Formats: sequence, structure tokens, C-alpha cells
Amino acid sequence: MKSSEIRLLSVIIPAFRQEKTIQKDLLHIQDVLEQLRCDYEIIVVVDGKVDKTFENAQKTKSSKIIVTGYEHNHGKGYAVRYGMVRSKGDVVGFIDAGMDLNPNGLSMLLEHFQWYDADIIIGSKRHPVSKVHYPFNRRVISYLSQIFIRFLFGLNITDTQVGMKFFRRRVLEDVLPRLLVKQFAFDIEILAVAYSLGYRRIYEAPVELHFNFDNSLVSKNLYRELFNTFLDTLAIFYRLKILRYYSDTNKRRWTFDPELNFPINVG
Repeated sequence: MKSSEIRLLSVIIPAFRQEKTIQKDLLHIQDVLEQLRCDYEIIVVVDGKVDKTFENAQKTKSSKIIVTGYEHNHGKGYAVRYGMVRSKGDVVGFIDAGMDLNPNGLSMLLEHFQWYDADIIIGSKRHPVSKVHYPFNRRVISYLSQIFIRFLFGLNITDTQVGMKFFRRRVLEDVLPRLLVKQFAFDIEILAVAYSLGYRRIYEAPVELHFNFDNSLVSKNLYRELFNTFLDTLAIFYRLKILRYYSDTNKRRWTFDPELNFPINVG
């Protein structure tokens, strides 16, 4: 099998408080994946059973959709890793539930993945042909954040935070057992650690994204999450550059969580 060929694609969908939209979202995503030239599985991870998201997701009858989850909310990073551990694909990706992101972008990411024979492909708001709609203040925050991240980690990418990414399985086998972040800076940690381990074939692909920040509560939560992401990012830098926590020489110090321990040489 050529390295660019994909036998099975796993798509993880972390979901929290999506009871009203989860069925529609799953059907839309499945419609997109049905157009691909490879087999696929969808793994829905309900990040805390606080409403009827889990029950409504189960109503979407399909042999290709697996619905799992747990009682208490742990954060998006935890949910994505929880799904990745249960995946079987030789390429594994995720897309946020909620449909700010147009799931049609999954096929675009996959084309870029194969074209570049990538280790990692990430959706990017700053790709020249991306279609994005979000407020000016959010653009400024995002731009400054990416300068900060590039300065700390040397990542030659323009956007780390879009919730649509694909990873080659061998990258996840190497990277996931080392990770700690379960909430706000999961994307940054997985990319920074992968890059530090020599997985440099990281490329960006276009997305279509429409933010909805009309609600003042959403804006309030946004700034709190930005602050927490900033703190998590500094902690990642400290572990990566100062403690060398993620290196093989510190393997005995890695935190073992059986729920998040990625199986090696599977799939």
C-alpha cells in the first residue's frame, strides 16, 4: 500500500450540549464521507451526558456511526483522544460538532492529505481560498495568538485552532501517549509535540467557517477560554522546552490513563 493510500478513515466528533443539532450534523457529515473513495467510520464522543446529545446521536442509525461517551464533561481534548483510542483507521481526524465548520471541508482536507503525502493536515482560516466569517476583534486575537505560538514552538503554520484536522496513524501512535492537555490547548500540544518529534509534513487546507458570536454569554466564555488557552500554551512550552517531558528519555514520567492510552501497531 502506498503511504498516500487510505484504507479506512476514522472521523472523531466531540459533542457537548448538541442535543438539538447532533442528528442533523451526523447526517451531513456522513453524506460528505459517502462521497469519498475510501471506507470510513464516525466515532461520536459525547463529552458529558448532561442533556440528550447521547440519546439523540444514537437515533442516527448507521453501521458506520459509533456513539460513545461518559458521564462528566472533561473537555474537547479529552473527548478527541477518547475517540482516537477507539478508532481503527490508518488516517484519523476530527471535526467539531455544531456546524460552524462546513463538513464539506473534510473531503478537501483529505485531498490535501493525499496530495502532500502528509503527516498532518489542518484546516486553516488563513488559507488563501478559505471562506470565513467572524468578527474583526476575533481576527486580531487569532492573528496575535498564531504569532505567539510560532515564536514559542517554531510551527510554520498560520492557524492551529480550527476544529478540523487529519493525522496519519503512526503519528498518533507516537504522540498521543505523551499528551496531557484535555481542554483548551489540545490542538497546540498535539501539533507542537508532533513537530518536535520530527513529523514536519504538516500542511494547511481551506475551510468554510461561520462564527456566531451574537450572544454576549458566548463572548464572555470566549475570553475566559482564550485566557485558559494562553495558560495551557505556556505550560506546554515549559514541558517541551524546559522539562523535556515529551522526550523518550522521560517516558517513565508520562501520565498513564487507560482511557486515553493509544494502542500501538493497531489498524
